[in-house]
Amino acid sequence: MTNDIDRQRRGLLGITALGLAALPFGAIPVAAAQSSAGEPSSPPRAASARGAHTTFSALKHIDAGELKVAYAEEGPADGPPVLLLHGWPYDIHAYVDVAPILAAAGYRVLIPYLRGYGGTHFLAESTPRNGQQAALAVDAIAFLDALKIDKALLGGFDWGARTVNILAALWPERCKGMVSVSGYLIGSQEANRNPLPPKAELAWWYQYYFATERGLKGYRQYTHDFARLIWELASPKWAFDDATFQRSAAAFDNPDHVAISIDNYRWRLGLVRGEAKYDALERKLATLPTIGVPTITMEGDANGAPHPDPAVYAKKFTGKYAFRLITGGIGHNLPQEAPEAFAKAIIDVDRA
Repeated sequence: MTNDIDRQRRGLLGITALGLAALPFGAIPVAAAQSSAGEPSSPPRAASARGAHTTFSALKHIDAGELKVAYAEEGPADGPPVLLLHGWPYDIHAYVDVAPILAAAGYRVLIPYLRGYGGTHFLAESTPRNGQQAALAVDAIAFLDALKIDKALLGGFDWGARTVNILAALWPERCKGMVSVSGYLIGSQEANRNPLPPKAELAWWYQYYFATERGLKGYRQYTHDFARLIWELASPKWAFDDATFQRSAAAFDNPDHVAISIDNYRWRLGLVRGEAKYDALERKLATLPTIGVPTITMEGDANGAPHPDPAVYAKKFTGKYAFRLITGGIGHNLPQEAPEAFAKAIIDVDRA
């Protein structure tokens, strides 16, 4: 009982110190975060937090499933656990300003490098360098198991959003609540066989480039240049500096990064089969299962990356649900561009 009270006090003090309003989860309408006048509402802006931090207080390693996972950890060891997953081509620094906010509110924040990034490495050289969606989800479950965490709050964007979607859909008992940038991103090879209108296909140019041997060689030769171009296209109004990019770009020097990245996009197009041990999971995911855990989905008003319309995926969330549009020129890397808004969503979904 005493520990519970202490955690609650830490949470309230942390939120108050950061000026985050302690609004109930239901205060944001289900359809969208909009005012009665139809204009986007203004969740907490990131101005005071964005760019305030450049490093994490602790970087740790743990054997988990097929990987030796490198991960950042912030906050009290007895705090409610929060698992935050990055995307491509990003890394754990996407949450470098989110983590201190949540730690100050009493949460134990865990941010692993995905397979193929940073200090995360395969335990066996013989393990396939597989980037399919089910493999990344199993990695996340193995990470929680290794840390003996039964249930956590989940948050993610890009690949990380898809992964937390999968965990919430297939292992809801492990998920207390979820924050997902760009909503519902579970897919299947069958669904990806259907062509899109020409303008929509154009947005996926890099996926088709990666389907070629030229794309593989090009990404291997120009990894950092390629990643920087994606950052600029996906977040056209984010004026990140070179130091910010370089902190993340170091993670792409992982010897498996290119192989995992190329495999991920080739798997989506059905150009590689994936591993048979994930077939049962992929069959479940191909049904596009609904998600019943409390969820907040988010979108930046200047996201230049391909992303679905919130109205299209809203019905995939059958539990307590809200959508938040974050204004102010926020792009694809929402946690790094709007850390206060993302952190507040985690805190709010925890209270659902």
